Amino acid sequence: MHMLTLAEISRALSAKEFSAEELTRVLLTRIAQVDPQLNSFITVTEAQAIEQAKAADQRRAQGETGALLGAPIAHKDLFCTQGVRTSCGSKMLDNFIAPYNATVVQKLADAGVVSLGKLNMDEFAMGSANESSHYGPVRNPWDTSRIPGGSSGGSAAAVAARLVPAATGTDTGGSIRQPAALTNLTGLKPTYGRISRWGMIAYASSLDQGGMLARNAEDCALLLQAMAGFDPKDSTSVDQPVDDYLASLEKPLAGLRIGLPKEYFGEGLDSRIADLTLKAVEELKKLGATVKEISLPNMQHAIPAYYVIAPAEASSNLSRYDGVRFGYRCEDPADLTDLYKRSRAEGFGDEVRRRIMVGTYALSAGYYDAYYLKAQRIRRLIKNDFMAAFNEVDVILGPTTPSVAWKLGEKNNDPVAEYLMDIYTITANLAGVPGLSMPAGFVDGLPVGVQLLAPYFQEGRLLNIAHQYQKATDWHTKAPTGFLE
Repeated sequence: MHMLTLAEISRALSAKEFSAEELTRVLLTRIAQVDPQLNSFITVTEAQAIEQAKAADQRRAQGETGALLGAPIAHKDLFCTQGVRTSCGSKMLDNFIAPYNATVVQKLADAGVVSLGKLNMDEFAMGSANESSHYGPVRNPWDTSRIPGGSSGGSAAAVAARLVPAATGTDTGGSIRQPAALTNLTGLKPTYGRISRWGMIAYASSLDQGGMLARNAEDCALLLQAMAGFDPKDSTSVDQPVDDYLASLEKPLAGLRIGLPKEYFGEGLDSRIADLTLKAVEELKKLGATVKEISLPNMQHAIPAYYVIAPAEASSNLSRYDGVRFGYRCEDPADLTDLYKRSRAEGFGDEVRRRIMVGTYALSAGYYDAYYLKAQRIRRLIKNDFMAAFNEVDVILGPTTPSVAWKLGEKNNDPVAEYLMDIYTITANLAGVPGLSMPAGFVDGLPVGVQLLAPYFQEGRLLNIAHQYQKATDWHTKAPTGFLE
């Protein structure tokens, strides 16, 4: 059962080949046996999952036929889940039990999804390696001496190791697409505002976007159908009709115009990843697409702009963690100032403190115009580059990451080297456009992903292209050999 995709599980449940409860118990047993090698889960909600599975079986017995009814997933541990610890990978929230469900969690629960637990992540979603978690690093199932990518590394590792068929994630600068690429998964970051952020613990509010990681595009379409939609509780949610993503999967690619940015293929990209990316292009050309070289001239400024904007927003968002209302509180504070200082110093890890300091500096008097305002202007230029490109092409294609997964601890003493791993993904968040990473081959036995970017609210187009590519190739079916049984 654990080798089935989400769509296959949906069909099997409809055909009564097994019950949701049977499947849930199989996966919970597998998590208990396998996850100690990976550390992908922070919390396993066994009793709750079995209860949800029984309820799903009862709903099916009464005639309900929802595509996700009884299907198991797990949530990245920054989606508030009522009655369950929601830690955001941090000591600061280690004792926080969410009193309500995030909109994403509630929508999936209403669809009958069974949640098996909460997944490990970089602390407050800050990282590209899933090494900054208070609960320890997550390991890549393809090579457990390597990182799975971040910050949704727990989601990626759990799906890649067949512990769950799919998982939720969030993407602030590539945190769904980058781990998807490094673990041989399909990962989708929708348009900013397509999925509600209400109940999703904030890192950088103008960049954060919920999404999903799964084995293929069809599974992503199933989840997006349930997760997308306007939410009046979220002021950044966009009141835009939700497309029929499953119906768009089978459209032919004849006439599709693909743009290849020349900036993607310069210094810093592993030549073998470049070759695999171009092979993916050739496969899409066989399916009827045409290719054109384009330019994104302001891409070179994306990382410095992002690492001003994101930390600035983080310093504001994380100011609420003061040891007073909820979360970690230091022992025996001398006074209120000591309470604030020690609670934050002891509750936050190194990477979070680093970004708070950078962000506070960028927003301080005398530096706001020089750093934050200038970064926002660059952000607008990057958006304009995308709008100009999409006047010429339908989608933009390139590598998702410049290298394969690196060794655990390899970049711990060089944060900037880790930041550079997001060079191809950050621009989509700055512009707010949707992006998808799909499996495209292997280098030295490690997965490589190819990224697709599209105009606003064209998630259906991305899923269509990925699905047609996956019908013509089998990269997405490959699983890490140590986690097949």
